[in-house]
Amino acid sequence: MVDIYTMTRRGALAAAAALTMAATAGEVQAAEVVVYTAANNELHQAIVAAFQEQHPDITVRDVNMSTGPITERAIAEAANPQADVVYGVNDIALEQLKNAGVFEPYSPEASPIPDAFRDPDGFYVGHFATLMVMAVNTERLEEEGLPMPVSWEDLIRPEYEGFVTVAAPTKSGTGLSIFSTMLDMYGWNYIDNLHRNIFQYNESGSQAGRQAGSGETIVGLTYDTAVISQVRAGLPVELVMPRIVPNVIEGGGLVAGGPNPDEARLFLDFVASESAAEVLAEFVGATAVPGYGNFDLSGLSLWERRRPLDADEFKREWASRYEGS
Repeated sequence: MVDIYTMTRRGALAAAAALTMAATAGEVQAAEVVVYTAANNELHQAIVAAFQEQHPDITVRDVNMSTGPITERAIAEAANPQADVVYGVNDIALEQLKNAGVFEPYSPEASPIPDAFRDPDGFYVGHFATLMVMAVNTERLEEEGLPMPVSWEDLIRPEYEGFVTVAAPTKSGTGLSIFSTMLDMYGWNYIDNLHRNIFQYNESGSQAGRQAGSGETIVGLTYDTAVISQVRAGLPVELVMPRIVPNVIEGGGLVAGGPNPDEARLFLDFVASESAAEVLAEFVGATAVPGYGNFDLSGLSLWERRRPLDADEFKREWASRYEGS
């Protein structure tokens, strides 16, 4: 005798199993990685395109904001992470994320990136260096009869009064890197003297480079590729790199407890690879993988910070001294 109940129940179980298998297969096909980044959008999209060439089954969902907001967001979400990876942020932010418990240790072993670009505790890896340099308008320099500045010390000479532009460290990561390095190298007395020569403080790190290109200022303190773009545009700008180079290392790490840890590791493996360095070379001063970028790091004296930096305290002190004056 046929037991219709049993057959119906078995059919329902089989159907449920089939649906579970289909759902599981769908999850595999819908693999994704959630990336928080402060990288230049053009750079980021080039990295994503190259990553997806190698991993076409992984969708990259991204949130692209400035370094400060993206860091604050990741820290605020630390108890309930929404991101899998934070990358394209500077070493100051990387340390903040590490100390706030946002990152868990992960360091791609197969990567050619040297130890100098790796957190000694293994929480993050640097992918490229951004170098702080001078953009000098050679036509304006000649018109004013000024000598070419070749060192940071030159910029506090009285003849450069009103001819130097730079981003404010309270508003720009570039400005923070430049001024905090000056403090580490020379102390507040140097910054006091430089302040007397400043024509304008900007909100954007690249604006000083554009102002030098247009002739609005003679010397713009900015980052490497902001000057290179002016030179490539045929403007009368010379990139001056003093003997000591303020810099930031920009990189990323694995978010602890993120929703897609396997895909996150694949993404971090890729951005630490030679393939990614080939992509980054078009956009950055120098990649962490030796031999790629616009500058050879082996010939440069990158400043290594001697004292720990409390970025918030530095910005408060700088604002109390110079904002509104």
